[in-house]
Amino acid sequence: MGSTEYISTVGVSDVPEGEVVRAVVAGKEIAIYNLNGQFYATEGLCTHGHTVLAEGYVEGDLIECRMHGGKFDIRTGKALVAPCTVDLKSYPVKIEGENILVAVPQDSVEPRS
Repeated sequence: MGSTEYISTVGVSDVPEGEVVRAVVAGKEIAIYNLNGQFYATEGLCTHGHTVLAEGYVEGDLIECRMHGGKFDIRTGKALVAPCTVDLKSYPVKIEGENILVAVPQDSVEPRS
């Protein structure tokens, strides 16, 4: 098993409350959310239609995919509304200063030269 590394993504001020933004972490699409000042990160592509979730709609604790209307729980990644049936991967988040860091499994990070 690989270790986990936190990688800086976007600034706290880049993610308004009740919104989602797109980030790329270790070559992966990630969606970063701000729910009442608490930040969350999930896979950035819908597991059903592979649409960018940052282009979707935040409704309370849910993200709705703009393509087919499927919904996921932002806090857990759980698929809640059809046609989505496969959960999103969720990633741990921490704040350092004004930066949002997302934990990425070490084996998914490209080697550094």
